Amino acid sequence: MANNNFMNLNRVWAIFLRQWFLLKSNPIRLMNFLVWSVIGVFQWGFVSKYIDTFGARSFNFTSVILGALILWEFSSRLQQTIMTGFLEDVWSRNFVNFFASPLKIREYLCGLILNSITNGVANFVFISLLAAIFFGYSILSLSLAILPFVLVLFIFGLAMGILASAVVFRFGSAAEWLAWPLAGVLSIFSAVFYPVAALPNSLQVVAKLIPTSYVFENLRASIFNNVGFSQMSHDLLIALALSLFYLLLVSWLFSSIYRRNLDKGGITRFNTESF
Repeated sequence: MANNNFMNLNRVWAIFLRQWFLLKSNPIRLMNFLVWSVIGVFQWGFVSKYIDTFGARSFNFTSVILGALILWEFSSRLQQTIMTGFLEDVWSRNFVNFFASPLKIREYLCGLILNSITNGVANFVFISLLAAIFFGYSILSLSLAILPFVLVLFIFGLAMGILASAVVFRFGSAAEWLAWPLAGVLSIFSAVFYPVAALPNSLQVVAKLIPTSYVFENLRASIFNNVGFSQMSHDLLIALALSLFYLLLVSWLFSSIYRRNLDKGGITRFNTESF
C-alpha cells in the first residue's frame, strides 16, 4: 500500500512512449508544429531585416526580434505540446481507459510534461538553426546573464500547458477553442516584441503579474547593456517565484478537476460536449 504514494516512473514513461508512437505513426502531426515555427521565423526575420534598413547601425532589430521570437516559441511550444497530448486522448476517447488502470493523474501529467520537454527542446534547436542559416542570427549571441530566465520560460510554458488542459478537462473538449489562444493572449502581456511601457497603465499592472514579461524586458536590456546585475537578479527572483507559483497552482487545479469529475462521473461522459 505504501508504494501507492510514490510515482511509478514506468507509467510516466509509458505515457511519453504513447505520444512518441503517435508521432511516429503519423509524422504529419510533427508538421503542425514545424510549419508554424518556420512561418514565424521567416516572417519576423524578414520584417526585422526590413526595419533594420531604417534604423541606426547601432540598433539591430534582428537580434531583438528574432531572439525574442525563438525564446517565446520555446515557451509556447511547451504549452501547446502538453495541451495537444491531452487532446489526443480526448479526441480518441482513450482518456477513460487510462484511469481504468493503476495510472495516477500526476503520472499522466508527468508523462505529458516529459513529451513536452522533448518537443520543446527539439523545436528550439530547429528554429535556432533556421535563424542562423537564413538570417545570420545566433541565439548564442545573447548575454549569458539571460540564461537563468530561460528557466522561467520553461516553467511558465509548462504551467500554460497544464492550464489549457485543465480548461478542456473542466468544460469539455468543445472548450479547446478557449485553450488554443492562451499563448497568444499571454504574449500581449509578456511584452515579447515591445516594452511593458508601451502598454496602457492598466495592462502594465497585469504584465507585472506575468513572469515572462520580466524575461523579455531583461532580454532587451541585456542586448544594449543598460541593466545592472542587481536589477536583473531582482527581476529573476520575481519571475521565478511567479512561474513556480503558477505551476503549482495549475497542477493543483488540474488534479482538483480530475477528482471532481471522478466523484461526479464526469470522466465517463467526456465527449465533445460540456460536462
